[in-house]
Amino acid sequence: MTDFPPLPDLLLEPLVRAALLEDLGPNGDVTTRAVIGQGVRYRAAVNARDDGVVSGVQLACIAFRLVDPALKIDVLAPDGTQVAAGQTILTLDGAAASILSGERVALNFAGRLSGIATLTAAFVAQTAGRKARITCTRKTTPGLRVVEKQAVLHGGGSAHRFGLSDAILIKDNHIAAAGGIGAVLTAARARASHMMRIEIEVDRLDQLQEVLDTGGADVVLLDNMDTQTLSRAVAMVAGRLVTEASGNMRLARIPEVAGTGVDYISVGALTHSAQVLDLGLDF
Repeated sequence: MTDFPPLPDLLLEPLVRAALLEDLGPNGDVTTRAVIGQGVRYRAAVNARDDGVVSGVQLACIAFRLVDPALKIDVLAPDGTQVAAGQTILTLDGAAASILSGERVALNFAGRLSGIATLTAAFVAQTAGRKARITCTRKTTPGLRVVEKQAVLHGGGSAHRFGLSDAILIKDNHIAAAGGIGAVLTAARARASHMMRIEIEVDRLDQLQEVLDTGGADVVLLDNMDTQTLSRAVAMVAGRLVTEASGNMRLARIPEVAGTGVDYISVGALTHSAQVLDLGLDF
């Protein structure tokens, strides 16, 4: 289980509230209102139907509480927990109508985010015995970046920059538009705050040499390099910069990439291609 403190409910509640409003629509849960009498109480459980790492449990709880603060919720497998198929993640006790009305939104969040955490854990497992850390990218679902990146942490991955405003990451198009590696690094260092790190992307060793000769970068992103070239790049850097490998990072390739000695391996698939973990609510 990963040991990251939860985000404040205050940050997550607007996401969950918007999802509930979308699902309930202008008339509420008309099915439940039609067939479930007032005062009917049930005990229910959210169960894993596949093995995996759970995430989004906190959001599921928020969803049920927003529908009905009186529901009694017991979390048995908090975010970041490895679970087996059939294992109970949380239990609910209270109004049957409330449980049914919150079910889909709760499971949508938990299933999606658990899928991300599970895929991340699979990638992390491929770095065993190496220093390389698995990290995500900005290829996230619009509006859900904060929770998808948290799911990566729950899976044992590490945090990359959150958005455009918290770090300087100079990509190939920046270099082309700014007039080259020397020009872009000089401008970035002159304008960056002393608190802000600078990363620059290269895809050839001659570009990497220019970065090393120019100075000014803290991190170098080694993009779309084959494994042999990655090894040569890490040797050239010789610990002077943090190294990040990126591009075409399939699960089966991770052990050999980690073996090059890179510090980080960024994988967009963690958030854009994760399969939902199958979870179900059972009365």
